[in-house]
Amino acid sequence: MVGQAKEEARVYRECGVDGVIIENMHDVPYLKGEVGPEIVAAMTAIGVEVKNECRLPVGIQILAGANIEAMAVAHAANLDFIRAEGYAYAHVADEGIIEASAAKLLRYRKMIGAERVQVWTDVKKKHSAHAITADVSLGQTAETVEFMGADCVIVTGSVTGEAPQVADIKEAKSHCHLPVFLGSGISEANIDRFYNEADGFIIGTYFKVDGLWSNTIDPNRVTQLVNKF
Repeated sequence: MVGQAKEEARVYRECGVDGVIIENMHDVPYLKGEVGPEIVAAMTAIGVEVKNECRLPVGIQILAGANIEAMAVAHAANLDFIRAEGYAYAHVADEGIIEASAAKLLRYRKMIGAERVQVWTDVKKKHSAHAITADVSLGQTAETVEFMGADCVIVTGSVTGEAPQVADIKEAKSHCHLPVFLGSGISEANIDRFYNEADGFIIGTYFKVDGLWSNTIDPNRVTQLVNKF
C-alpha cells in the first residue's frame, strides 16, 4: 500500500503535476463521519511517504466526511490541505445524512496547532442528494463556505468521472472570493472547455489506466494532460 503510493507520487512529480491528494477510496463501504485509528494510522504513514517522495503540495480526504481525522493526519504528516465534505449545510450521501462540520473542524485545527493546513471543501458534492437544501443555491453554499472560513471551493459533477456544469462554476465564482477548483470529470478531451473557467483542477479518474478510477495511474495519460496545460 505504502510502496504503491510512493511510486505513484514519484510518477506525478516526474510528469509535472502541481500537487497530489491521497484518499481512502478503496475502503468501501465507507464509514460515516468518522473512522477508526487503523485508518488514521495507515493514512498518516502513506501521507508521510507521499510528501517525502513527491515534494509537492499534498492534500488528504478521508471518506466519508471524516474531516477531523483528515486534519489530524495532515498535521502529523506535514500535509498542506484537506478536502472536506459536509463543511456547510447538510446532504444525504451514500452513507446517510452528512451534517455541517465547519465549527468543530476549525476549532479542532486551532486546538492542535494546525492552522497552516488549508480546508478545501466541496459544495453540492457528487454522490449525494441535495433535496434538503433545495432552497439554497450552489452559489449561496459557496458564499457560506467562505463565510465559515474555508480556503477553497470545489465544484463537481454528480458522480465520479462526470464533469461539472460550466454554469455551476460561474455561479460559485460569482458568490465568493475563494479559488474555485473542479473536482471531477476533467480529461484531455474537455480541458479546453474548462481551462479559463476554474482556478485549478483535481484530476483522478482520467489519470488511471483505461480511465477507470479503481486502476493504478497511467503515466502516459498524466503526461498527455500536463502537456496540454
